[in-house]
Amino acid sequence: MSEEQTEIRIVLADDHAVVRSGLRFVLEHEDEMEVIAEAGDLAETLRKVRAIRPDVLVLDLNLGDESSLPSIPQLREDVPGTAIVVLTMQNEPRFAREALQSGASGYVLKEAADDELVEAVRAAARGDTYLNPKLGARLAAEPAMPAAPADDLSDREVEVLRLIALGNTNSEIAEQLFLSVRTVESHRAHIQRKLGRTTRAELVAYALERNLIGPGA
Repeated sequence: MSEEQTEIRIVLADDHAVVRSGLRFVLEHEDEMEVIAEAGDLAETLRKVRAIRPDVLVLDLNLGDESSLPSIPQLREDVPGTAIVVLTMQNEPRFAREALQSGASGYVLKEAADDELVEAVRAAARGDTYLNPKLGARLAAEPAMPAAPADDLSDREVEVLRLIALGNTNSEIAEQLFLSVRTVESHRAHIQRKLGRTTRAELVAYALERNLIGPGA
């Protein structure tokens, strides 16, 4: 964002007007956030996002009788500058996994929106990924399927990648693996170079594709 454009410009898509009103109140309570448009169905959402090109789209997983999930990859291709935060009542890890694999930057449960939506929008706007902590813990607790060989990553790099995908900071990874922060940063740089993926969202998507944080959907 430019110096003049300090706000995070948001399009809010939910098929219930009262829900949109509540979410708008939560978001616009933050000085740097502005809801510039709302949409109540999928067609309207697609039209407005492509026309307005917001910084972040807050997208209900189900808009009326339609799932918005299949539209995420196309939106990411059409409007690559718009990050997508999925907001939903679906608390099954497989839905979170599929949304993130499709290109979403965040996955927030409606029951926790008051506490988590602002954080997720901020993360998405700066190119990071946000996953509801309870879902992240459930993904971490699921027995992982044997992962495919990970593009010449060492076992330690795979371990670091898995912890990155679960939302850990470099300091937290260093503490868990009994490494220095500098060593973790070095591993992370090697992972990014080997995979050709630089953002946290891209690394999360890769980890999900390779079942590094749980079984496939």
